[in-house]
Parts: sequence; structure tokens; C-alpha cells
Amino acid sequence: MCCAVLLGGAASAQRLIRISTSETELLFSVASNGRLYQSYFGRRLLNEADTTRFLPAPAHNNGQEAYPGSGGESYYEPALAITHADGNMTTVLSFVSSETKQLNADAKETIIHLRDKVYPIDVNLHYVSYEAENVIKCWSEIRHEEKKPVTLWRYASAMLYLHSPHYFLTEFSGEWAKEMTPSTQQLQFGKKVIDTKLGTRAGMEVSPFFELGLDSKPAENQGDVLLGTIGWTGNFRFTFEVDAQGILRVLPGINPYASAYELKPGEVFTTPEFIFTLSHEGIGKASRDLHDWARNYQLKDGLGDRFTLLNNWESTYFNFDEAKLEHLMKDAKTLGVDMFLLDDGWFGNKYPRDNDHAGLGDWEANRNKLPHGIPRLVQAARTEGVKFGIWIEPEMVNPRSELFEKHPDWVIKQPNRETYYFRNQLVLDLCNPKVQDYVFGVIDKLMSENPGIAYFKWDCNSPITNIYSPYLKEKQNQLYIDYVRGLYKVLQRVKEKYPNLPMMLCSGGGARCDYEALKYFTEFWCSDNTDPVERLYIQWGFSQFLPTKAMAAHVTSWNPHTSIKFRTDVAMMCKLGFDINVDELKPEELAYCQEAVANYKRLKDLIFNGDFYRLVSPFETNHAAVAHVSKDKKKALLYVYDIHPRYAEPLFPVKMQGLDARKNYKVEEINRMPGNDLRSSKAPTSLQVYSGDYLMKVGLPLFTTRPTSSRIMEITEE
Repeated sequence: MCCAVLLGGAASAQRLIRISTSETELLFSVASNGRLYQSYFGRRLLNEADTTRFLPAPAHNNGQEAYPGSGGESYYEPALAITHADGNMTTVLSFVSSETKQLNADAKETIIHLRDKVYPIDVNLHYVSYEAENVIKCWSEIRHEEKKPVTLWRYASAMLYLHSPHYFLTEFSGEWAKEMTPSTQQLQFGKKVIDTKLGTRAGMEVSPFFELGLDSKPAENQGDVLLGTIGWTGNFRFTFEVDAQGILRVLPGINPYASAYELKPGEVFTTPEFIFTLSHEGIGKASRDLHDWARNYQLKDGLGDRFTLLNNWESTYFNFDEAKLEHLMKDAKTLGVDMFLLDDGWFGNKYPRDNDHAGLGDWEANRNKLPHGIPRLVQAARTEGVKFGIWIEPEMVNPRSELFEKHPDWVIKQPNRETYYFRNQLVLDLCNPKVQDYVFGVIDKLMSENPGIAYFKWDCNSPITNIYSPYLKEKQNQLYIDYVRGLYKVLQRVKEKYPNLPMMLCSGGGARCDYEALKYFTEFWCSDNTDPVERLYIQWGFSQFLPTKAMAAHVTSWNPHTSIKFRTDVAMMCKLGFDINVDELKPEELAYCQEAVANYKRLKDLIFNGDFYRLVSPFETNHAAVAHVSKDKKKALLYVYDIHPRYAEPLFPVKMQGLDARKNYKVEEINRMPGNDLRSSKAPTSLQVYSGDYLMKVGLPLFTTRPTSSRIMEITEE
């Protein structure tokens, strides 16, 4: 079903374009000057007749133009900037038409066509609204029919305007092992920019997410808040500009830094998707809306299952052989997990991968370590009754590798300067179609020779350094964009040929976690930092934008001062895995892990697909608490963590959210460690029954003054 609107002449000032979800309204109207303006953004209007009160749109130089070009009368940052073939740098877009089509029962796409009356420039603005999930995603398409190429030097995905007495921006920054650290500031007159210039490992220092509190700081359970993110696995930029009238302009898009793009006649430049949701009940409600949308529409196999696993990395690092790996497969079976994952170090012969200085690019099994190759390992895993997964880093190369010796021209590398090596490696030039074929071939060859491989961990440990593409030659300004597009071409080929192949997105931790990449990956690695205390903060941050089933969390030996129970209980809130030496576990610890895995598998539908509530923040207290609640409110899991309580500090009950106040619920502790009971005397010690109303208004006394202790409570409708 498609509905088209054509506006022209005087009628244009009386027409409106309405983009709505169940809770949010975004209105555009065409003014008497023929240009398109944003008329309203906020709560959904219940009466359609009220939308006409926003007509006609403003037609003055400070108007909220939907996609303003450069060089006109606007005083502010443009969404689009073009140097035309004749050198002119002005673009003014007028409205041509719009059309709306129903994609399914829940989603509707609106396409707005704009055109410059002087130059043959066409822009299509796309908006997809998801009714039930209260999410809107948008992007733009730019094309032209000038006789010669034009240069794009600004190309935002969208422009969004907000009206509020005050604006408070929360951004998320970090580094290796300290991802997703939030900081909040009030926006004043002028511009605030969040951007990255790292190319591949783009989110290493700043993550592609933001929160905007309207009139007050973003809060978990109250207030108006906008959550936004961009689907782009490369350099991104968010610009926030407050004008003299107090109007906030939000421009998301590819970072145009060093990326002036030469657009040929007839070529279409498609910007990344900007994804946002507007909540009037705080961050928590916005998060749950994004989680629902991601599972239903964006995340690969978003409604499907996930594998529990045992990884070998912290048990062996690079030092292993077939016998050692086969023993670890037996450990995986003993733990009860679904899969054994072989990490780095399995490849390279002329240049063996015995450390991170050599071997990247030579994806042949090392004959000394694995004389029978990957087929032997796949068969050994099958014999133990577990699946087999494997680590790769196909975008990268070590200078000490056969690949680099054969194809030095396949590497992003300066031809006339001393080479800088990040982690002893360089980035392959995915702008080059031959390199794209090679990278796809890494997975295709492994899968063709070993169809029993059930999972890939795809790593990316280096940003782009030594910025020069031998393939692009004189068009170096397109490297950052063409590289990411080349990556997507590879990932799309993998998805088309192996549609049911689960993959983890990893980048030396959580430096890749955007929603475009997650169309091709079932999960991502939040951080190499698996200290459970630190993970409480990191997972809290990522959960504001991404569903917990997409967040891989492993039980490891980081912070050995914490118990195996605490480490496991922290990982249990996400996609559970282990990276430990099972032989070093005490009998009671092994028994605990086995019970925890069994509980996880029994409750995984709730963990993967339930609503997620952040109840007590580790950033505000010495404790943390979160919960999963099933959609029908019949089942919940409550996770409670004591981090570093102060001596004799006052303890407060943990209040649930998301239950049915009229129902009664059985509450019982699971994942109990034999002989090491850390319960408080007032907390439930066995199965007890409470009303949902009581659990949400009064709560349970579950916190203790014991450092790094934890509890998981299973809550079931009686």
C-alpha cells in the first residue's frame, strides 16, 4: 500500500507530512517558499485535526528546515554541503513530493523527495516509523545529474530539532578495558561535537550513542529523554547546536573529516541510518523500546537462540596443541555449555602465530600445533557433543606474513613515510575489490572445508593508521567511506551464503557495536575487561542501547579476589560464556558453574527476550541491581550485586519493576554456592510468596555489606 502526496503552488502551504509511532509525532510541512520544514517533534497528537495547527510552516531564515543546504540564508551547520561542478558551493532544496508505504503491520516508510531548482541535485529523505516499538530510523540519499562530478563535504543522515528550556547531553567515552563511561553536561549556545576518526576500531574512545535529557538530566525512570545512535562501522559524528532562540539542532552522520566525497553523475550516495526513540518515562523506557526494535528488526537472528561457550584464550593463550584443545572440549562438555571456541593462535606456518607479531593474514592451520588441521578439531568437538567455533581477524595483516610478502599493495600504508604499527599489524585495504574477495574467502574456505564450524569470533584490533590506499590512488579522501562500504559488501556476502551462521563482533573489546554491523552479527564483545566489578559498569552502559542477548559476557580469571559465583552472576545477565581453566576449579565451584549453566539454559528465553530493567545503579551506589521480566509478566529474574559497601552503611530494599501488581509471585534464590551463604538475615532464604505490588513498592532486603557478593532471585507467578 502506497500513498503519495504531491504539493505545488498555494496548496503547498496547506499540506503536512506526518511520521508517527504509538507515542511520538514528527511533523513536516511545506511553506509558501516551497521548502520543507520540521513543524513539530514530541508526543503523538491524539487528534489528527490538531496537526493542521502547525501550518503553514515558518519560511524565514531561522526556520527549522528539514535538510538545509550550505551557502543559503541559514546561520547554522548545514545538513548538506556540495561543491558543484562549476565551483558554486550553494545548495537550496525545495519540496517535490512524498510517499508513504506500509512495510508490515508495524512499520511504515515515508520518503520525501527534494530537489534544487538551480542545479540538478536530488535528495530523498527516508523515515521508517515502528509503531509498537516507538522507534524511528532515517537516512538520506543524494544524487545529481550535473555533467561532471560534484564534491560532497557535508552529508548528514538527518536533521532533528528540539525545543526545551534546557538540554542535558550524556555521551559515552572510554578506552581499551574501560568502555562506555558516561558523562553528562548541559548544552549551552553553540556547538558540541562527538566524533571519531579511527576508521576501523571507531568506537575505541567514543561510542556511537547519546542521550538527551529535555529540561533535566537524563534519568532512569522519569523525564523526557531522546536516545540516539547511528548505524555506521566507521568514523561518525554527532553535532549538537543550540541557537540564540534556544532551539537545539541535532545532526548525526558520517564524520566528513578527510572525507570529501566525489559523487559521479547518476551515482547515489546513501548515508547511514540514524536511529532514535523519544521517551517520556526516562532512559529505562527508551532502552526497552530500542531492545524490542533491535530484536524484531535489526539484530541478526534477533529473536533466535544463542550459544553458551567455553573459550580457550585465558587457559592457553598462544600455547596449545591438539591434545590440550581436545581436553578443553571435554571441559566444555563437563560445564554443560553448547560450544568450544578456539581463539587466536591457531594459524600461520612460515610465520607461526605464536604471539601477536606474526601470522595475521595466513589463515592455514599451524601444522606444529594442529597437524590434523581444523577438521580434527571439529570432529573432536562433535565427539564430545559440543559445537565448534573459531576466532579470525580477517581485515588485518602482520608484516611478518606470507600475505604481506605476496600482496604489499593490499595494505593501507603510506608509500613515502615511516610505517606506524598499532599492535604490530596493519589494515588490509577493503576499498579494493580483490581484498574484499580475499576477506570473504577466509570465511568461505573455512566453512567449505569445515561445514561443522558453528560460530565465528570476528576481531578487529587496529584502527586505520598510515592513511593511504594504493587502490584509490588520487581519491584518498574517500578511503574512510569506501573501506566501510567494502566491509559491508563482505559481510553481506557472508550473510547471503551462510545466513544461519552466528558471529561475534569484536574489536579489541567493545570498539565496534553499531546497529549496522549488528545486522550481520548475533552479538558483540563488550570489553576485554572481564573483571566482574568493572563489567557491572560496562554492561550497565551498553544495556541502555543494546539488548543483553547481544552483549557477550564471559566468566574469566580477571579479578581473582572475587568468587566464581560473583563472576558468573555478573555474566549471567548477558550472553553467557566461560574463559577459565576448568581444572583449577574446586569441586564446589565446578558444581556451582554446572548448576548456573543449567539455570541459564532453563531461563534463557527470559534473559534473551524479556524486558530489561536497571534498578540500582553502580554509578550512584556501592551496589547494583537489574532484572529481566517476561513480556507476559509471569516470570522475572532479579540480579543483585554488592560491590564495595562501606562499613555499616544503611541498606535499602531492592524494588522490582515491570511486574503485575495484582499477581502473586513465588520468589526463590538460584545459583546458590554450596557452603558459602552470603544472604542477609532478613532476606528470603527459600521459596516465599509476595504480591507484585509489594515487590515493586516495598521490595526485598537483598543487599549486604559483604564486598563482591551477589544473588539471583527467580520470580514466578503463582
